[in-house]
Amino acid sequence: MRNVTLSAEAELIDRARHRAELDNTTLNSAFREWLQQYGTQQRPTLEQLRRAVAPLSHFRVGRRLTREERNER
Repeated sequence: MRNVTLSAEAELIDRARHRAELDNTTLNSAFREWLQQYGTQQRPTLEQLRRAVAPLSHFRVGRRLTREERNER
């Protein structure tokens, strides 16, 4: 097994450790699981992407909003 050194904000690491604790695991174990998934994941094919967005085809883009309309709350 090889070691990996990562850098991240302290708050992010603390939150990740807390999440791992809630999941009854360690941050190291959670990272190894993520790394396994990331390393074996295939990029989606064009056909898979088309099938994923097909249900959204009924949405249509209307006219562009004015700056005032975009800033209205």
